[in-house]
Order: sequence, then C-alpha cells, then structure tokens
Amino acid sequence: MKIQRPSGQINLMALGLILCLLLVIGGALALYHFKGRNLTVQDITAASKLYGLEFSLKEQKMMLKDLRSNLEKFRGMREIALENGVAPALIFNPLPAGFDLASLRENTTFIYDEPEEVKLPENLEDLAFYPVTDLAWLIKNRRIGSEFLTRLYLERLKKYGPKLRCLVTLTEELALQQASQADRELAAGIYRGPLHGIPYGLKDLFATRGYPTTWGSPIYREQQLDINATIFEKLTEAGAVLVAKLSMGELAWGDIWFGGQTRNPWDPEQGSSGSSAGSASATAAGLVAFAIGTETWGSIVSPSTRCGTSGLRPTFGRVSRYGAMALSWSMDKIGPIARSVEDLALILKYLVGPDGKDRTVFDLPFAYNSREDLKKIRIGYLKEAFDRVRNNKDKYLAVLETLKALGLEPVEIKLPAINYDLISFILNVEAAAAFDELTRNNLDELMVRQGRNAWPNVFRQARFIPAVEYIQANRLRTLLVEEMARMLKDIDVYVAPSAGPNLLLTNLTGHPTVVVPCGFDDSGHPLSISFTGDLFAEGKALRLARAYQLATGWHLKHPDLSGLEKLEAGNRPVK
Repeated sequence: MKIQRPSGQINLMALGLILCLLLVIGGALALYHFKGRNLTVQDITAASKLYGLEFSLKEQKMMLKDLRSNLEKFRGMREIALENGVAPALIFNPLPAGFDLASLRENTTFIYDEPEEVKLPENLEDLAFYPVTDLAWLIKNRRIGSEFLTRLYLERLKKYGPKLRCLVTLTEELALQQASQADRELAAGIYRGPLHGIPYGLKDLFATRGYPTTWGSPIYREQQLDINATIFEKLTEAGAVLVAKLSMGELAWGDIWFGGQTRNPWDPEQGSSGSSAGSASATAAGLVAFAIGTETWGSIVSPSTRCGTSGLRPTFGRVSRYGAMALSWSMDKIGPIARSVEDLALILKYLVGPDGKDRTVFDLPFAYNSREDLKKIRIGYLKEAFDRVRNNKDKYLAVLETLKALGLEPVEIKLPAINYDLISFILNVEAAAAFDELTRNNLDELMVRQGRNAWPNVFRQARFIPAVEYIQANRLRTLLVEEMARMLKDIDVYVAPSAGPNLLLTNLTGHPTVVVPCGFDDSGHPLSISFTGDLFAEGKALRLARAYQLATGWHLKHPDLSGLEKLEAGNRPVK
C-alpha cells in the first residue's frame, strides 16, 4: 500500500533544502569576500586617497589580482605566532659614514670620585636619600649592611608606594635573599663593586623570573615570563638588590596604568609623567637607591624632569634590551634614573656591552673621567631652543651663566634643517607591529586609556601607513644621522632645555642625553636641563652635567612626603 504525502509537506521540505543551499552559498560568498577575492577597483580608488596617490583605471585593474594575493599572504602571516620579543631582521644603525669606532675601543678610562668618608645621619631613614656613591662607601666599609638598607627601602615602598601609585610588585623575598648574600660575600672579603648590596627598582617591562611583568596593562596583569632580562642579570652580577618592579604608563605611554596615575612626589596632585613614571617617582621619593627606565621618545627625560631626578638615556645600541617589552625596535633604549650624575655613570658601567641576544648592541667600553679638564670639552647650546622658552626662562638662562662661571664658553649651534616631526610615525608603525594582536583581536578595547590620543587609536591608524612611506621615513632618518654628525664635528656636548624638538631628534638618531634638575618653578615643581653628547660619548656629557650639578646643588633637594598620608592609595603591591 502506497502512502501519499501531502504536496504541502513536499514543498516545505524543498523550501528547506533551498534555504540550506542558499546559506551554504551565502557562507561561501562571505568567505570569498572575507579573503579579499572580491576586492574591486573602487576599493583601490578609496584606499589610494588615504595615501595621496592616484592610479588610472587601467593601472587599478592590472594590480587587482596582486592585491588579492597580498591580502591572502597577510592572513597567512597572521597565523604564525610572533611574540613581542621577536625583532625585525632590519636593524637600525645610528653610526654615520666614517664614524671612528677604533678610538672608542681604545679608551677604557673609568674614574669616579669615591668619597673619602661618609657619615651616618642621626635619623637613619635619611639614608633613603643618599646617592649611590655614598651608600656604596658605607656598605663597602661595613658601616651599614645591605640587609639593613634593603629593609629600610622595603618599608618605605610599603608605606609610600601605594600612595604614589608607583609600585606594582614588591620583590621582598628575592630582595632579602640578595641582600643577605651581599652581606655574606662582603664578610668573606668578596666585593663586587659600587653596586654591591645597593637596592634598586625595575620598570615593570623587564622580565624577572618568578614575578609578574605587567607592562602596565590589565591585559598582561597576570603575565609571568620564564626568562630574566639581561639588565636584571647584569645588575645581579654587580651585586645590586632588586626590591621592586615599578609602574609604567600602559605599554610605555604616559603615567597612567591599571593601578591609576603615578604621582609626582613633589606634587601628588600631578602625574609623574611617563612612561618610566614609577622609576622616577620612586627614586625621587627615596623608595629605591636608583631605578632603571626606558626611553623611546622622552620616557626617561620627561619623568626625570617632572620628579627632579637625574636621568641618562644612553646611545642606541649601548645596552641590551633582551627581556624588555619591545615598543619600537629602532628607538627603544634602556638607562638609569638616580639622584646624581655620578650615580648614573656608576650604574651605566655595569649595564653596557653585548649579551649575544640583542643584535643592536655594540661591543664598546664606556669611558668616564670625573676629573677630566672641563676646558677640553667643546660645548654648544641650542640658542633657538632657549629663545623658545616662555615660562621660567631665567632659570634656563642661568644654566648658561653657571657654565660660563666654570670657565666654559658655549657656542651657538643649530639643529638639522630637516623637519624630523614628519617621520615621527616610525614609532607608531613599529608599536602597531609590536602589538598587532591587540588590534586584530579587539583586545585593545581592554586597555585603560582610550580616545584619539591613546595607543588603541594609534595602533589602528598606523595600519594605514604604507610600507613604502615607512622605508622613506627611515631614509630621511639616515640624512638626519649624517647631519647630526656634521653638527657634532666641532663640539662634544650641547645644552638645551629638556622639552622641545631636540627630544624627538635625538631619539630618532640615537644620541645620548643626560637630564638633571636646574631649579624649580614658582609652584615648586622641578625644572631640568639636558646635556647631549656624541654617539657612545656619554662620558663627556656626564662629566659636564656633573660639573653643573656640583656648582648648583639642585640634585641635593628632595620632596617632603608628609602630605601623602591623606591620599588615596592606588593598586596594592603584589608580594
């Protein structure tokens, strides 16, 4: 017996099959579109406007198939995981043509003025503001122990760190182990040098095995890297004691991180600037003897200015960046923040040199002579930069008068004529590549700072900077390197207010800068001046900056922290 199905049921089944088929076809078309196979000449016309280019219809049709092929290659590349630490094969070289490396290799002089005697203060907590040179003498001569000093700094970090929002992780267990070892070694007659037993802090972008490395972002708040940064290894070998990992602006921009805004100890209502925000704030507040920061475009100079510390941005290629968060492979630099120029020289001595991991590092000695005849140093000054100053101009001009009183004759110089602001997007492109995954997976929406002037927007817009223009910008950068070499042919060091165009220029060319306090404004906020030297000639810039410091004494002042008690704390430190 036959069963006759109603025709309506057959029609419904047929309709269902048709709908399924349409969904499959639609999905295939969507995938086809997703892969870029339906790119059209209209897309090329619209995209070309972003780059100021024009192509004829014939030219557009001719490139269409290749553009589709390129897009498929891009998608294939994105399936290969690239960790932040993987550097491009293209390496920036700051050396101009004919640069004399041989003479640098021959000069291995390192002389600093070790104190003849250092007295203990009546209030031992005042040791927190002693420079490294004095603390080193006290430890070497066993007037204090490293463990005592370490506990002093740890207690200050617990008390003031959350209030200043400069502390991310307290490395107390590690610190006490390292301090105890330093004391035992000294008792056995083993002395590693001036950093032996000295407590310090690291900007929280350096990998330290066993502790979080958060990069200042909630995205990486729980991140633990199973490596040690070279900078940490070198300082450990020198006998230094890590007491804390300090705040940084999220992904190395500004002073705002997931724990809030890092505060300036001189004025807690003001941020400490960035991105080495915690390194400068903690040093100024006497929470560490010194700290390590990084700079790509002002991140040591700016917070050192705001917090009244001494800072050194070394030559690009001077210090290994292995184990440090990469923001811009061709601009990132690592340097110390401390209380005096002499401290900066002592610390840099232990940081320089290759490690076989960062291929940008040159194998060159660091030469410094604190007794070098000042009159042998040829000095220039950026008159245009001094003329541009609108506020506190008298304080900056007083720097020149101090140098003249030291018997020096600064000569007027001018910066290269090329408009280097035109190529500042080099940083944006490299940063967008370093954090490509955040943009493509919409993780950038989890970042603390949003808006036009923040990383998420910068990462996105940088995707539309053509590779050709990035290469052209770096060719212009070559011209800047050569022009700087010509400018520095007749001088060794030049002086300039710390803010202004010199900051971007020297970060692009890789030249070293020492920044030191030069007074206070009418509101009691620190001001600073910068001494810029030739490539790998940090020693001369440090010598001149030290002479200025000794003649003025601005670096001896420190903030009063009594008003911090009433302030709301930021992120609680991780122990």
